[in-house]
Formats: sequence, C-alpha cells, structure tokens
Amino acid sequence: MTSLATQLIPKLETLLDAVLKLETDYAEAIASTHPLHRDSASNLLHYLALRQHDIRDLQNQLALLGLSRLGRAEAHVCGTIEAVLAALYALAGKKMPRSRSTVCPITTGGLYLKEHAHALLGRPGKQRATRIMVTMPSEAATDPDLIDGLLGAGMDVMRINCAHDDIDTWLAMIAHLRAAEKKHDRRCKVYADLAGPKLRTGDLPSLGGMTEFKARRDIWGRVLEPARIWLTASRQPEVPASPVDATLPIDLDLLANIHAGDHLDVEDTRGNRRHLTVKERFGGSWLAHCFQHGYVRSGARCGLYRDDTQIMSGHIGELPEVIQPLILKPGDRLLLVRPEHTGGPAEFDAQGRIIRPSAIPCSLTAVFDAIRPGEPIWFDDGKIGGRVQSCDSQEISIEITQASPQGSKLRPEKGINLPDTELAVPAITEKDLDDLNRLAAHIDIVGLSFVRHADDVLNLHAHLERIGAGHLGTVLKIETRQGFENLARILLASLRRPPVGIMVARGDLAVEIGFDRLAEVQEEILWLCEAAHVPVIWATQVLDTMARRGLPSRAEVSDAALSGRAECVMLNKGPYIVDTVRFLDDILARMNEHRAKGRPMLRKLSVSDIQGTPS
Repeated sequence: MTSLATQLIPKLETLLDAVLKLETDYAEAIASTHPLHRDSASNLLHYLALRQHDIRDLQNQLALLGLSRLGRAEAHVCGTIEAVLAALYALAGKKMPRSRSTVCPITTGGLYLKEHAHALLGRPGKQRATRIMVTMPSEAATDPDLIDGLLGAGMDVMRINCAHDDIDTWLAMIAHLRAAEKKHDRRCKVYADLAGPKLRTGDLPSLGGMTEFKARRDIWGRVLEPARIWLTASRQPEVPASPVDATLPIDLDLLANIHAGDHLDVEDTRGNRRHLTVKERFGGSWLAHCFQHGYVRSGARCGLYRDDTQIMSGHIGELPEVIQPLILKPGDRLLLVRPEHTGGPAEFDAQGRIIRPSAIPCSLTAVFDAIRPGEPIWFDDGKIGGRVQSCDSQEISIEITQASPQGSKLRPEKGINLPDTELAVPAITEKDLDDLNRLAAHIDIVGLSFVRHADDVLNLHAHLERIGAGHLGTVLKIETRQGFENLARILLASLRRPPVGIMVARGDLAVEIGFDRLAEVQEEILWLCEAAHVPVIWATQVLDTMARRGLPSRAEVSDAALSGRAECVMLNKGPYIVDTVRFLDDILARMNEHRAKGRPMLRKLSVSDIQGTPS
C-alpha cells in the first residue's frame, strides 16, 4: 500500500500542474467573468484540463487503495485532487505540501451550483431538488384554471414559447399565473423562450378545407360509440363544451332553428349523406351524434329535418385546410426551394416518368448560400434523412437516404437539421428582439435558441443591457452540433452576466449528433455545466406520452427518474399535463431520497479541448 501510494503521488501532482496551468493560460477570460462567478470559471477550466487526460488506469489504482476516486470531481476539481493527494501522502508516511489552490474546495463547489440554480430558477417544490418547467398551450391565456392546476400540482417555472401565439396571449398567461401565485402562496418563475431563426419546411398546396369523423366500433364492426359532432355558428364559433370528434360550423339561421331530436343531413365528399342526430344544447351551439364515417368539405350542403320533414337547408362553413404531405422513399429525389416558391408532389409524364421531383420550401434563405454537396440533411426530428447532391441560389437537390420503405410523410412546419453546415445566421432575430422588448418587464428568464458560438451569448447580453433588462436570467439552448462542440467557450461567456442556465434540447441535438451518441453527449453536457456551476434544464419529450394520452410508457418513467440529475425538467403541453406534473413531482421527490450521480471512469473527453486562443 505504501509503495503504491508513493508511486501515485507524482501522477496526481502532474495532473494538478496541468489543471492549474490551463487556469493560468485563461486568466484573462476568467477576469472578464462576473466577480462572484470567477471561482466557477476557474473550476470549469480545471475540469477541462482534467478531461484532456485519460486517467482510467489511475482511477483503478486509486480504487486498490480504497481511496475516493476522481469521478465526482466536477464541482470541485482542485479540491478533489488535493484531498486524494492528502490521503496518498498519509499512506506513504510523508508530509503533504500546503494547498496550491483555494478555488472550490470540496465543501463549497456543490453549494455554488445550488445557489446559482436558486438564483435562476427559484427554489423547487418541497421534498425535491429538481424544478419542473411546463410549456404553456395557447388555451392557458383563456383558461386560468389550467394554470392554477399546474401551480398546485408542482410547476416551478412557466415556459412561454415565443414561436407560437402573440404578446397579448403571453401577457394573459402571465396575469393568470400571478393570480394563482397569490392563491397558492407560491412563487413561479416566467421563462420566455425566443423563437430564434426558424429552419423549417414551408408551405405545400392546400386541398381545401375538410374534416373527418367516424363512430368507434368493436372488432366485429358493431358501433360502440357514435362520433360526437359540435355544431356551432360559422361567424362566431364557440369552443366545444366537451371533447368532440369534429366541429361543423353552420349558418346562424340554421343553427337558431335546431331543436333537440332534429336530424342534420350533411353532404359527404363521396356523394353520400351523413345523418347527424341533434342531442343537447350548450350556449348557442349543439352536440350531435353520428353512427357513420364521414368526410365533409367546406361549403358542403346540409339540410335540417324534423319528423322526416325538411325545415330548412344551408351550407357548412370554413373547415381546417387539408395539406397533402410529400411521400418520400429511400432513393427518391427532393428539391428544397426558396421560401417564396411553392412546393408540391412529384410530377410525372404520361409514361410515368418523373418530370419534376417532389419539392418543399425552406424557411431560411441563408441555407442556399451555406450548404455544400455531400453534406447531410435531416427532416422532422430525424425521421427523414438525405444527402445534398447539388445546390445553387434557387434550389437544393437532395437524395433521400433514410425513410420508411413504404414512404415517410413530410409536411409543412417540420424542422430541418444541417449538422455539418456552418450557417452564418445570428441566434437572435429581429422578431426575437421585438418580443424581448415587449416582454422584458413581465418575465424572469429569457431563453436563446440555436446557440452556436460564444458571440451569440455576448450579443444577447449586449441587447439586454441596451433595453435595461440586465436583471433577467438567461438560458442557452444547446441543440446543434456546433453548440455542443463550443460549449466550453459558451459557458465561459455566459459567466460574464449571471444568472445563467443551459437547456439540453435533446430532440434537435439527437438529430445533429446522431441518436447513438445522445446518451453520451447529454452526459458530457451535465459534467461541463456542473464544473461551471451552471444549472441544467433537461428538455424534450419528458413524459410526453402521458401528457398527450394520460399514461406514460415504462421508458418514459425511467427517463423521468434520470432527469432528476438536472436542476430542472421541462414538460411539454398536452391534455393531461396537470396529471403529468403531479406524477413527475412524485417521482422526483422519491428519487431525491436516494439519488446519486454515476461514477464515470474519466477517459479523455474530446469536448474538453477548448478551441482558439485564450481570451
């Protein structure tokens, strides 16, 4: 034991030298951070230096001596190394030299992270250390009971997605939250997530307005439950009083003459008539039942019958537009065209040969100058993949390499990912600036999407100072390969103006870096953020099935339990979101009793190689 301890001392001393050297090399960058966060910046650099070495053999040798290994050093790197050194000197029967670093001893590193999380996200609900963030649906602006229920169930942070709705809707949501806070005597932070530069598919031609409804049947085809149809006024439609299968807007005169028990015959797109039985009135609207399968277009004729006698006739109003998606298979060719152009399905000649391949617009014109042949491209969260064959200022030709053999559907407003393309696009857009200017006085935290470089962070800081919103916390979303690869510099820049947090947007990030690497990459993000004492928000599809359908999958429950390693977990909207918040609150509270982060072996970490010259 004495001999092994003596052999390990110089190895630990060499490791400590490397850790302190990187801190010295980046002294100027540390000096530019906020005075209260310079220890955190130093510790981040210590951790980067530590992870530039493969110390797995050293880990195993320390284990032979029964010593605490270095796998939990993130929050206090020098403190951990010196604590292990002290034990080695004692085992070797030698006197240890005095401490060479005063940055983040073991007793304080973890406290920094806890304090910074409180400053950004507030204190979590009772019995748990991890906060719950919830994305607001549009109806939260008109349904105060929804927000009241979310707060009562355990929501700690309200997320407003600025990619949807408008300023009046957002302010209404915030007003409902403030009222609920008084009722529950709880404080909840408001987080506005800026939309960022939208890289999405554009419009496809509409086939017109249409809706579909059908009765629920058993395996023998017998009707178990009729389709529920909401009949409401075309000009001033009312929201259904309960869940329905379809809404049919009709003429006000026709609606005013309906009685319970009447029948409304509606023209079907296939030339048939569908018979709706009027059941119950709610306000100025009616609930009807139908035992048939119907497809109804805008403008379809309808007739009101009472005791087999037609009372009057009318027409169906405007229904939601139906967009026919593109069907893409491996080997197909797809054209990505500029946003002002129109997409559409492939065109064929009389012999069935393709005249023009399928085409769909791209929302961001900068793509046409940046993308290069051979680069990969992904659509709809990685469901469809391709490789660029050629490109010019008007269109990009893509060979589809990944899709269902039966054909995958590509619709408008689906995300596009370009993992190998360097886009010269700022993370904050003119719309983002306008939204921020109007929301700054009402929110606590602002989120910056598609962060790729440290300059994106500094630009946001500068704008916050210009509009007098320097008090706002910031959350930086890591959802691109460049953002992950530049994470060390992004963290250093973020520490200039705390409080700050990092959101791991696992959906886009998985597409960018590959689904097979997601678990590894999110682990590395957690490590680097803990080293910088920066709280992490775990996002994308947490308990998503439960929020949408009311029952979680086993994989989702395991994912939710693991999410307790972050300082905050984000849930998306859904009909069962209040129950989902309550369920997650219970999981996090129970996991908090016996949660411990894993013990990594500490191989060399590629993301630890901080790029460029010290600044």
